[in-house]
Amino acid sequence: MLVLFGLVAASLVAAQQSTCSNFGVSDGSNCLCPPGFGGSSCDVPACGGNIFDGAQRSVSQNSSTGGMSLSGCACESGWGGSGCNVCQSPGVCQSAFAAARSSNSGSSSSLLGAGELGNQTLTCNTQSRVYAAQEMSCAVINPTLQAIFPLQANLNILRTLDPTLTPSPNLTSFGSAGSALAQLIYDGVEQFYCSATDCKQNVGNDTTEWVCSSLKCQCRDGTAFCGANPNMNLAPTLNSLSGTLTVSCTTSSASCSFKQNLLQALFGSNGLGLSNCMFGECVRQSVIDSAMGITPQAENSGSQLSGGVIAGLVVVGVAGLLVGLLVAWGCVTQGRARKGGMHGERVGGRRVGVEWRDIGYAVHPSTGLSLLRRRTPSRTELGSTSVIELRDVEHGEKPLPVLHADTYPPKSKHILSGLSGQVRPGEMLAILGPSGAGKTTLISILAGRASAMDGRVRGDFGFFIEGSSGSEERVRVGFVDQTDVLPATLTVYESLLFAARLRMPEHTPDSAKRARVETVIRQLGLQGVANSRIGGDGRHRGLSGGERRRVSIALEIVAGVEVLVLDEPTSGLDSVSAGKVAQVLRDLAKDEENPVAVIASIHQPSSRLYHQFDSVLLLARGQQVYFGPGGTAPVRALGGGMEEGYNVADFLLEVASDERVPRKSISPRRSEGTPRKSMGIASEAENEIRMRSGRKSDSAEGSGSGSGVSIGRNIRTRTQYAAAFLTQVEVLCGREWKNLKRDKTLFFMHLAVACVLGLFTGGLYFHVKTTISGFQNRVGSLFFLGSLLAFSSLSALYNLVEVRGLFTRERAGGYYSPAAWLASRVLFDVVPLRIVPTIVMATITYWMVGLSPDAARFFKALLVLVLFALAMTLFNFLLACVFRNGGVAILLSALFNLFTMTYAGFFVNLGQIPPVLRWLQYFSILKYCLEALAVNEVGSGLMIQDTLEGVPVNVSAALIMELLFGFGANHYYR
Repeated sequence: MLVLFGLVAASLVAAQQSTCSNFGVSDGSNCLCPPGFGGSSCDVPACGGNIFDGAQRSVSQNSSTGGMSLSGCACESGWGGSGCNVCQSPGVCQSAFAAARSSNSGSSSSLLGAGELGNQTLTCNTQSRVYAAQEMSCAVINPTLQAIFPLQANLNILRTLDPTLTPSPNLTSFGSAGSALAQLIYDGVEQFYCSATDCKQNVGNDTTEWVCSSLKCQCRDGTAFCGANPNMNLAPTLNSLSGTLTVSCTTSSASCSFKQNLLQALFGSNGLGLSNCMFGECVRQSVIDSAMGITPQAENSGSQLSGGVIAGLVVVGVAGLLVGLLVAWGCVTQGRARKGGMHGERVGGRRVGVEWRDIGYAVHPSTGLSLLRRRTPSRTELGSTSVIELRDVEHGEKPLPVLHADTYPPKSKHILSGLSGQVRPGEMLAILGPSGAGKTTLISILAGRASAMDGRVRGDFGFFIEGSSGSEERVRVGFVDQTDVLPATLTVYESLLFAARLRMPEHTPDSAKRARVETVIRQLGLQGVANSRIGGDGRHRGLSGGERRRVSIALEIVAGVEVLVLDEPTSGLDSVSAGKVAQVLRDLAKDEENPVAVIASIHQPSSRLYHQFDSVLLLARGQQVYFGPGGTAPVRALGGGMEEGYNVADFLLEVASDERVPRKSISPRRSEGTPRKSMGIASEAENEIRMRSGRKSDSAEGSGSGSGVSIGRNIRTRTQYAAAFLTQVEVLCGREWKNLKRDKTLFFMHLAVACVLGLFTGGLYFHVKTTISGFQNRVGSLFFLGSLLAFSSLSALYNLVEVRGLFTRERAGGYYSPAAWLASRVLFDVVPLRIVPTIVMATITYWMVGLSPDAARFFKALLVLVLFALAMTLFNFLLACVFRNGGVAILLSALFNLFTMTYAGFFVNLGQIPPVLRWLQYFSILKYCLEALAVNEVGSGLMIQDTLEGVPVNVSAALIMELLFGFGANHYYR
């Protein structure tokens, strides 16, 4: 009996469940119906209202069809489609939900659950992509079908991706996740309905594809499609539809395809064609943002930070810690140096001479064609102190490598060959010869600057000490180039004090350095111009040529020198100025306390100037014609023939220019004089000499009682600066500050240009709208801003080209390290000329355009622009350092700007670039800047409200950003 009762009850339940149409679900005596249907068995379509009304929604009362027709039903404003289930305007979802919630206060429907984050406002998604559950309604367009059924046919489809994300489950969605329900309405009457499960959504740029693995359909008996006319009964065909269902839609064309194997066999590969589709989905904005990759921010908790912000704070903290450690290290090093001294005190009374033997130099024809700057301590054309004075002194006899003549490569051009000579302490040597004789090349070699030349050197070269001094202090060698490279905005006193503070030992009191500067000024006769600016840069009037030359000499001797090498110190000067320079050199050489060996190349000296020198080295076509005492001794050695009263220097130059120059050098024997101790030194220049081969000699060649030093490689060197790193930065910053105060043109020009461009850009994009075109303009303003910063950074390249000569001379002279120079440059070039104008221009543009008013997003945008300006500035610094030709560097910088603009994502969608060229986008700095700015702006919850061909559009700007530009919504921190 019990068994029988159970069977009867089960059959009743099954019968009751079977009465629910449209795949409704039985709920006791009633059916739980999908959106748009009502009645006890879900077979009556809703009439008017909206999907939030649920069971309270009115149904069709059409008596002629028993309530099954939609005839006479009108949709509320903002709702459309067959059955009025498709939202079409932005605010209808929020208002309908609020109204339904107020009338059903006991409902569990809720917009914002406890702890939920993000923008919980309801919006209407009118794209074909589904975020939670979406209604769509399309007209069925098929010529074959329309020939049989000529009246209006519509297909409604409810696609449910995740019912938990809908604002009201079972009202705005129906069924399980990944399901679809469809109904075909013909002439206002439902003909059949279908259900599909196990559905997956594939999203393209403008398309979506809904693929379901299980389809089943049910015909409604007695309808036009299903038996009303027995001759056109499609019920068997419709009821047999099964298998895989694919619904493909394109948003821009509002068209879809309802594809199933049987339908494709009947109507072609696109199956049942659908057109004039309407898409509508009531969904929270936070759901769309999450799907687009925008991380929601907690608005009610100030203590929670996003992962990106935390990572940024960590980077800033680490950078600050490193800077703090660097400053602490600098303070410790500076303190130790001032207590114990990084160098010994200057040696007084030491008499140092120079000796060289069999010097040769050759170049290969291809070595001068490079556009790149050679990575050497100095350059031939720029004045600098020799790096020799910064190297260790190695004494005693020690075998060193010698480069022999047979190691010159084939086709090499010999510039110098077989030059030998000697200069004693307190002597002055004049190197004479016509143009092209090799004077500058020899001067560079003797100054230890062979590495600055693109050739190969061979021979022996060294210093010796006369007397019994056994000091191991390094030899102090000064070098004055024929070109005066001086800081234009500083006074003579300030320039010399700058050199003294960096080149004199750290432990020397500042008062002693000032006293030394004053002594040098008196020694060189610069008292009258001590407080005058040097000038000479074309913008500032300053010193005369002779005064500038004496300042160049003063910079070399302010820290004390024992050997002074000068390249044509009197070139470009009148006879009076040249005579003053020569007298200064003679006074230095003949100083009783600190005699200096002076070597100078002279071009067309006057008779008075010539007789200032003690000895002469005459060159002709790279060969030594004469070396020995000056005066008239060279005339007698060369056979006489000079007219009485004729300038000896002119006679010697005529002899050197004559094709009949003797092949062998004439060198009268000189007395040995006092004993001397030889000192070998290894300069950094020697390591840079381009040597491919060579063999070590058994012993180093020399003269007298000491040994010489072979110019070669494999010599241990050590670099050390007289001033501590922190002192270098302090002194450099002081000079940069003076330059900035005295030459305000560049700063105020950058500031004025930033204001003008900011106003122009803000006016051009003033208060952009939230339409699709307005969003393009919004991103366009950010792109334009980045482009302006990229091109304005070109001034950084030109500035570095201008100061490169001064930096090269001072760097080679051991004033400071490149790191110290870069630190001061960042503080007094990057900050006032790059960061400040960037902040001004960005601030003006940001608020005029009407970007996100949130303070956090404003400062995040400002941070991105400042970092971009810094990156472009450092890139231009790099170009200026790598390329010796400023024009080439500027050209490459401009081309790089065009490249980075092309791949920024504004001109072309990054996802549409062919793969063979797409990878280049990762080298575009502007791309990262623009993407971060756009994501920052979209992340504020920006909504696009527009109308396309009469269809209202209300979507998240994140979707438009991805479609138009290919930017990822979560790419701010990458």
